[in-house]
Amino acid sequence: MKPIWIVDDDPSIRFVLEKALLREELPTRSFTHAGEVLQALEGAGEPGPQILISDIRMPGGSGLELLNKVREKRPGLPVIVMTAFSDLDSAVAAFQGGAFEYLPKPFDVPHAVELIRRAVQESQREQVAQERMEQAPEMLGQAPAMQDVFRAIGRLSQSNVTVLVTGESGTGKELVARALHRHSPRAEGPFVAINTAAIPKDLLESELFGHERGAFTGAQALRRGRFEQADGGTLFLDEIGDMPFDLQTRLLRVLSDGHFYRVGGHSPVKANVRVIAATHQDLEQRVREGAFREDLFHRLNVIRLRLPALRERRDDIPMLARHFLQQSAQQLGVEPKRISDAALARLSSFAFPGNVRQMENICHWLTVMAPAQLIEPKDLPPEVVGPAAEAGAAAEPPSAPARTGAGPDQLSAAVPVPSAESEGGPASSPQPWEGALEAQARELLAAGQPGVWEALTRRFESRLILTALALTRGRRIEAAHKLGIGRNTITRKIQELGLDDN
Repeated sequence: MKPIWIVDDDPSIRFVLEKALLREELPTRSFTHAGEVLQALEGAGEPGPQILISDIRMPGGSGLELLNKVREKRPGLPVIVMTAFSDLDSAVAAFQGGAFEYLPKPFDVPHAVELIRRAVQESQREQVAQERMEQAPEMLGQAPAMQDVFRAIGRLSQSNVTVLVTGESGTGKELVARALHRHSPRAEGPFVAINTAAIPKDLLESELFGHERGAFTGAQALRRGRFEQADGGTLFLDEIGDMPFDLQTRLLRVLSDGHFYRVGGHSPVKANVRVIAATHQDLEQRVREGAFREDLFHRLNVIRLRLPALRERRDDIPMLARHFLQQSAQQLGVEPKRISDAALARLSSFAFPGNVRQMENICHWLTVMAPAQLIEPKDLPPEVVGPAAEAGAAAEPPSAPARTGAGPDQLSAAVPVPSAESEGGPASSPQPWEGALEAQARELLAAGQPGVWEALTRRFESRLILTALALTRGRRIEAAHKLGIGRNTITRKIQELGLDDN
């Protein structure tokens, strides 16, 4: 085990800490001033310290100066600063500058030993995590669901077959597409990505297929489209479910025979391109609704890879959290923050509706906003520690509100909602279902049930959508029209509420 380095010009402080740590079977090495520590850090063959305990006021260099230099040389080394009460402001400054903790003088020896042992445990855990991070592949995942994805990528490594990647938003569909390209025979060719939902319909055709000079106002020169740019490589079509219907026909032709025409062009252009498509939508349902061509669906759906949601691979959350904290620290040029087991447990219980993308954003937020180097549960952003997050993570007792995947009977058991025949009553005249809703809300609030707003809102939305779908015989577009919401909204709500399982 690496030793604990103690630096203090007071021999009595060094003696007390050495003896106390020796009883705990923790090796030590002592120094009298900062210069000796820096010289030892630069010395050849030195194993380096497990943690560093430093006084603030010392001859030959202050503990704050030592802290800054140590952070440059050993950024992951936990540093505990010791200070008298009069130096408390300096200790706080050191704490904010990256110190693990500060120890006020005179200190209680058992308390000091407990603090040092906690720092040692943190150092060992972070060292193991860092070693794993250095060995980690570009796509992270140890959960069985992700291992299935990795195996599928391996099987497809020597294939040029078209692949459809499905999964919720933020699950990493483009990462999978890039991995499929990188491990394919086309790896030396270009990888070109386009989000079909992010480009206006009037421009999407030109983006995909290019245009000839003079094809339309503003087309002052010939422009190669994404298909031509990806020649010999891979074209990734993200959010393919949102592609306009007329362009689906053109895409089908390219997939069928490899030829297309630029906008305004008369000569066919040959494209040697492997297409990987991705969507968060249910394409089979889009086909049934008449919004997506069935023949194009079958052309794309040669091999389908489904990416699991982050809540389906909770074992990967600690690894991802450390990875993104390290990544965001590098981007911002700051010291990577550590995360406690309690904070990791809280993150692991969060539902992550935004999946891995949301996890990455949370880690960026923590890098900027967390006040200390060690992230505790109280430092997590509001969406993680708020009541709704607690409700999403808690195991539900029999009387708790129903959650995603509950059937119609469960959803309506506690909170009746208006039927189609009972609509239209004046707002000033409470309906029976409103009284039942109020009674249920009172009961849950009085019992201290967390996440009342989210739970009751889910039930209410579920019953509205199920009622509308019953009236329209399952036709979602018509149901959305009756409810006064968009087609994409009702599709998203059905997925979020788990109504596809009913």
